[in-house]
Amino acid sequence: MYPRLFQFGHIAIPTNGVFTAIALIAALALAMQTARRLALDPNKIWNLGLIGIFTTLLGSRLLLVLFNPSDFLAHPFWMLGVIGIRSQGIFYGSVLLAICVCLGYIFAGRLPLWRTLDCLAPAAAFGIAVHSLGELAAGSNYGTPTTAPWGVIYRHGLAGLWSGTPLGVRLHPVQLYEALIVLTLCAFLLFRLPRRAYEGDLAGTFLFIYGISFYFLDFYRGDRSFVCRGAVTMVQLVAIVFVLAGAALWLRRKPAPLRQHLSEYDSQTQIR
Repeated sequence: MYPRLFQFGHIAIPTNGVFTAIALIAALALAMQTARRLALDPNKIWNLGLIGIFTTLLGSRLLLVLFNPSDFLAHPFWMLGVIGIRSQGIFYGSVLLAICVCLGYIFAGRLPLWRTLDCLAPAAAFGIAVHSLGELAAGSNYGTPTTAPWGVIYRHGLAGLWSGTPLGVRLHPVQLYEALIVLTLCAFLLFRLPRRAYEGDLAGTFLFIYGISFYFLDFYRGDRSFVCRGAVTMVQLVAIVFVLAGAALWLRRKPAPLRQHLSEYDSQTQIR
């Protein structure tokens, strides 16, 4: 595979980083389209996405510095700008911080919470799919060994250096499994968009289905960090939270005049 997409002198452009950037841009573009269909302000949705992205990036660096102060004092520019975040605790901590900040923006901007989450659900699924393809190409978040003919073998030394990927071993393409699942989920959510039964329907569906797949796909990941011996991994704990949150959204279902939002969008389109 290709962990390094381009090489300019001593500067290497990692494939995973490029795919991550493409995933974020594509997810933001799709979120703006679904915002129009749900009679939401596309500019506010764009700002919400940017706030979430930058909060995650800055939060991960901040947590990295807080948990590794001596390394930061010794190599400040290296830690802030070069190394990747390989700690699951730091990554999920930064995501939790981003969620809190985004919720603050939603309430401050007077965006309807559940409809906004419905708007973001297909975009999140599409972004995860593109990002997973980047991981497949780079060898990060690799799978467990397998004898299946569709297994992938990484031979590039940078895959082992940057991601700890086993070289010369046939592995489950778990990144491809995830990409196919969330692409299908994204298509289903877009199909369901004009047919929502209540506000929060798409968000609950995304969290529930992705949480289940996230949980079982973790058994095929080669780099599994257990919380304690014999317990579930941190990834699986997050997946369980997703499933419970999705189930909670389903349980709170309240029929709403959703057709009104779609008619508002149609009338705005005709005026334009």
